[in-house]
Amino acid sequence: MSFSSKLPTPLLCSFVLLNNKNMNTTKRVAPAGSTTLCPYLMVPIVESQIDFLVKAFDARVTNETRGADGNIQHGEVVIGDTNVMMGRASEQYPSRTTMCFVYVSNVDALHARMLSLGATEIMAPDNRPYGMRESGVRDLFGNEWWIAQLMA
Repeated sequence: MSFSSKLPTPLLCSFVLLNNKNMNTTKRVAPAGSTTLCPYLMVPIVESQIDFLVKAFDARVTNETRGADGNIQHGEVVIGDTNVMMGRASEQYPSRTTMCFVYVSNVDALHARMLSLGATEIMAPDNRPYGMRESGVRDLFGNEWWIAQLMA
């Protein structure tokens, strides 16, 4: 049994660590343009996930690796200052849900936009007692996106 098959679902972000030594270093360990820690989504249709992230978060597509069948097998986008990777699910690497927390400038506007793109509401925008306005949605593949805005 592999380590990944022992992980609970949903995951609180699957991460790709590019260095297993001391991560508190100033030496660059990730490729240029990439972050040290990257959420990794495993979804049935990478094209649809990329489309959702571009339309919801204004994500910038940085990689679309296609297989022999023409479908995207691996994709990468940048949301804010963070790389988000995704792969096409298969029998060997099944789809799994993920949960990500994203800081944004306007929770209400983004929440409404995500719902208009087909996401389902988990929690409506709400002022939390710890100084954040937060909401949660589930995308078309069941991934949870918790968005937060610092309250002044």
